[in-house]
Amino acid sequence: MFLSLLGFGMITVFMYLIMTKRISPLAALILVPIVFALIGGFHAELGTMMLAGVKTIAPTGVMLIFGILYFGVMIDAGLFDPMVNKTLQLVKGDPVKIVVGTALLSLFVSLDGDGSTTYMIVAAAMLPLYQRLGMNPLILSAVTMLGSGVMNITPWGGPTARVMSALHLDASEVFTPLIPGMVAAAVWVVFAAYLLGRGERKRLGLEGALRHPEQEAAIAGLAASTEVLEHKRPKLLWFNFTLTAALMTCLILNVLPLTILFMIALAIALIVNYPKLADQKDRLEAHAGNALAVAGMVFAAGIFTGILSGTKMVDAMAQSLVAVIPEALGPHMPVIAALASMPFTFFMTNDAYYFGILPLITEAAAAYGVTPAEMARASLLGQPVHLLSPLVPSTYLLVGLAGVDFGDHQRFTLKWAVGTTLVMLATALLLGVIVF
Repeated sequence: MFLSLLGFGMITVFMYLIMTKRISPLAALILVPIVFALIGGFHAELGTMMLAGVKTIAPTGVMLIFGILYFGVMIDAGLFDPMVNKTLQLVKGDPVKIVVGTALLSLFVSLDGDGSTTYMIVAAAMLPLYQRLGMNPLILSAVTMLGSGVMNITPWGGPTARVMSALHLDASEVFTPLIPGMVAAAVWVVFAAYLLGRGERKRLGLEGALRHPEQEAAIAGLAASTEVLEHKRPKLLWFNFTLTAALMTCLILNVLPLTILFMIALAIALIVNYPKLADQKDRLEAHAGNALAVAGMVFAAGIFTGILSGTKMVDAMAQSLVAVIPEALGPHMPVIAALASMPFTFFMTNDAYYFGILPLITEAAAAYGVTPAEMARASLLGQPVHLLSPLVPSTYLLVGLAGVDFGDHQRFTLKWAVGTTLVMLATALLLGVIVF
């Protein structure tokens, strides 16, 4: 009981500090778990637990550093300029079309099941549009994450694979019945993007301008004038496109570890696009701050998760959460599991939830005639909220690429993410995929 209270207290204090901006997320991720570990009497094992957490997350941190640097160089060189310029022509300076396009791109790219790749591609492609028109980058980070949260449920994504492994089920039992709910959630994400775009159009005062062709052209011209031309490499456009396409192909085929692929691609991109050593140094320095900030957060999150796991707080929290479910609610366990998956996967890692808590509540639900497959489906519906967790490394990549504050991103996105989960749950209930 003590460890459970300690764990919940640690997470509550952490969330309060970062969402009220008392201290930075980086400092909170390091200092808050250390203080609570000391309160729990774990001073002797503290160093070992923290180092274990950092080692676990190190490959991800290194990959994010080189991924950010690579796409930063590609943006500088102008790889995405033709797409941005064409998109500007199509959307005619309309924030609604830009935000909806962000949602569609995120949903499509997220089919690969890898959040980091999705964030890098969508942010690299769409951020210049937001910057040129002065749009709120929180909308970019929110809509991108909403799309990724829906498609993260694919069988080749991490959560579903964990569920199938933990409960010994196959994709036809878990994923296939959820497809209608995912389709409904995708429609919801596009609708949310439309609403956010409408609000941004009004904020920027573009509603009247969009009805006049000459003003549309002026807006597009103003946006284009913000480009930094000295770093562009238009003659190397096809080389950069081929290099990036080869990188993405190798990522999908798992030719080499993700980290190594980005390191190699960055080295080639720098030498070809900026042969002069001074130019290479300049481009690295331009993006180093962003890369360092993201990597620092990821390594700090390793300390947080290392202490959370090493002290067994996460196990105690799981047992406590299972114990508080009243027996009278037993027949409704799938709905409870779906709703509880939002806070559960927010406060702890997917591994802790799907391998620790899910088998326990599935076993309890079996006494009321609830099948493991139903529980498996229900447990996946909280994934859109899970991605807002400070324990998800790719989230730091997204906020770093978009240039937004982590706490601001959480506050801005939370209600839309909860809405996505509720849409999937309502669809599942209507179709009988989950029985109330």
